[in-house]
Amino acid sequence: MRAKSNVIVPAGVTLGALGVLGFSFSLPATRLAVAGMDAWFVAFGRAVVAGLLAIAYLALSRAPLPSVTQVRRLLVVALGIVVGFPLLTSLALTTQTSAHGAVVIAVLPMSTAIWAVLRAAERPPLKFWLSSGAGLLAVLAFVATGGGFSGSLSLADGYLLVAVVLCGLGYAEGGALSRELGGARTVCWALVVSLPVTIPISLYTADFSRAGTIVWLSFAYVSVISMFLGFFAWYAGLAAGGVAKIGQIQLAQPVLTLLWSALVLGEQVGWPALATAAVVLVCVVLTQRSRVPHGSTPLNTPELAR
Repeated sequence: MRAKSNVIVPAGVTLGALGVLGFSFSLPATRLAVAGMDAWFVAFGRAVVAGLLAIAYLALSRAPLPSVTQVRRLLVVALGIVVGFPLLTSLALTTQTSAHGAVVIAVLPMSTAIWAVLRAAERPPLKFWLSSGAGLLAVLAFVATGGGFSGSLSLADGYLLVAVVLCGLGYAEGGALSRELGGARTVCWALVVSLPVTIPISLYTADFSRAGTIVWLSFAYVSVISMFLGFFAWYAGLAAGGVAKIGQIQLAQPVLTLLWSALVLGEQVGWPALATAAVVLVCVVLTQRSRVPHGSTPLNTPELAR
């Protein structure tokens, strides 16, 4: 049993890290997209593109229809990752920088862990919470001193805070549901059940008069990577290694986002990046070494990719 667990946990970490790498450019790409498109279209239009890709994937893989209970849970997933987080971050980034957004997004791993307790029946030990909290404080200290935060709280910060709460819910519910459906099918079905909402809103808010090449490339990124392929790896990782534990890998996301913001958007980021990254790495390792009991036994890795 121990040998089997040792195989599953590294797989979950690897898949989770791939998901985080894909998500780390989401805020800068969204910032670029909303500069030439309506924020509502960026949020719902990318869900439509990803939803069409999801239909193709489900058809090619001959995925069975989810049960009524699973559809209800998919609606919860969709509320968090298809509607809530994309819409609220798009609205926030019309007035704030992506570096600023990284400050609030830094609390997402903790939000995910709390929802994992409430929705995925996981019970992280004290060591886990201490390691997670230390990583969170390190990231917040970095983004605060590295140029990621300035000024007082605003409406944009309110959008981001609610986005974090809803996204953590979507991660926890989706990670738990992925043990039944597989990571790929979970995100695909969540996108499909959202189409009756995302399509009409996208059509109503579509305006491409200010959309140039960079805007379209950024929209393509958040549609294909942030909303679709990134979740294949992310949900598979959450199901394999545990929602709370793998969710802590996202402690590295704000640091990566700030680096992308500096490289691509020219936003200023200070020198403490390497030191913070080292602290975050230690905290992530500690959370991965914590045993987090949950109610469902993780599936084998090949099943998670379905």
